Amino acid sequence: MTVLTSFIQHAEDTVTVGEKVHAEDNWIIHHILDHDFIKLPPLQIGSFVLDLSITNKVLMMLIASALLILFLTLAARSNSRNKTPKGFGNFIEMIMVFLRDDVIMPAVGHGGEKHLPFFFTMFFFILTSNLLGLIPFMSTPTGSISITAGLALITFIMTQLLGIKNNGFVKYFKNLVPPGIPVFVLPIMIVVEFLGLLTKPFALCIRLFANMTAGHVVILALIGLIFSLGYGATPVSIAFALFIYLLEILVALLQAYIFTMLSALFIGMAVHQEH
Repeated sequence: MTVLTSFIQHAEDTVTVGEKVHAEDNWIIHHILDHDFIKLPPLQIGSFVLDLSITNKVLMMLIASALLILFLTLAARSNSRNKTPKGFGNFIEMIMVFLRDDVIMPAVGHGGEKHLPFFFTMFFFILTSNLLGLIPFMSTPTGSISITAGLALITFIMTQLLGIKNNGFVKYFKNLVPPGIPVFVLPIMIVVEFLGLLTKPFALCIRLFANMTAGHVVILALIGLIFSLGYGATPVSIAFALFIYLLEILVALLQAYIFTMLSALFIGMAVHQEH
């Protein structure tokens, strides 16, 4: 009986240790994945069920949007009061002038002035979302592939609409295939060009999601070394985590810049097709 009791106790201890190790392995994933923040009853339309719950990422996206509206409104009012931009308004205008002159207009070309509000909104929203995740107890909206896919889909729709508007429906899709291609190669080229239309937004989506998620995973993993190796590893873990944290600030700015630049480039290629 004593042997049986010891065996049961050992089995229970093994399960407990296994569950603890499993939990330690998954705590990073738990912090990265999205989860419901406010649970709302689903909306059912026939056989279609729409989940209206506000998730953590959606809440962060709403906060980023509110902050963006607040800050840009303050910057606009500051510039309207002063003949010469000063302070925060001057800083925002400096960023917008750089984007306009060195990023958007060279990529989009003639007529790009009409689309500046779209690119400015895209840049500042992504930048605000990226930086929001660096604040303690907050999360990164762009760490959700659903949100980055939505941003990429917006760029994809804008690209097709502007391409069709400036070239005409038939001419736009006809010019996707380079002229002078032999007839027997046309079926292959049509498939390749069609896939090319889809890979562009896919690349935007995955690049932004992967870069913003990777940095947070590395920071959490470095902090997790404290619990895995003991408190003696605290100075090293904190030092490396701080370095990655500072690097994440650069990555947040860089990813907003790259997303805006590629969006402008894709739209420019669609609007001004080579003949």
